[in-house]
Amino acid sequence: MGKMDEQILVAPRESVFQSETLTFQGLTGEKTTTDAIMKQIKETYKEMRRGDAEEDASFKQPIPYVVIRRGDEFFAYERLAGGGESRLHNKLSLGFGGHMNHIEADSFDEVLRINTDRELDEELELAEDDKVSIETIGLINDDESEVGRVHIGILSVLDVKDTAQVSVKETDQIAGHWMKLEQLADQEQYDRMETWSQFVVDLLKK
Repeated sequence: MGKMDEQILVAPRESVFQSETLTFQGLTGEKTTTDAIMKQIKETYKEMRRGDAEEDASFKQPIPYVVIRRGDEFFAYERLAGGGESRLHNKLSLGFGGHMNHIEADSFDEVLRINTDRELDEELELAEDDKVSIETIGLINDDESEVGRVHIGILSVLDVKDTAQVSVKETDQIAGHWMKLEQLADQEQYDRMETWSQFVVDLLKK
């Protein structure tokens, strides 16, 4: 089965944004809006073939987007020339995550947690007991790009212990390193970032 035949979670855009009354562009950290949209996703999500979902802008695919923080540092990574997607080479990113799959669980929150843990485990070396807490701090929506129109990012910050060691698993394709917020906000580094990561830095700077 190809990746486009994978069954992923989606939610109707009409419901997610309550007939566009909750629509925003970029990133919102506003709690009332975030809670209202998350409630709609929890109540209306279903499974759909990924290939169909990528072509259907009437559905939004919820994507966990997790930023890892250790004290005043954030774990950033860049895709090297050995990576598969040439458009992303040397681009700087902050978030880890991906499409969600259905899991038999008691709540959407549990489904989100399990999918998030799976994504982190696939991409990173990070001991479970080094994780301190994880908190959803906002949502990302980019209707101005073809890819963004069918996705909605669930932005969370994962705080880890000051002594935590984090590293990427695919060292031939990705290089990871710790950076302070002022480094990430530096124009040269900021300009290298993927759009969603720029949104995150904008929010964290406030």
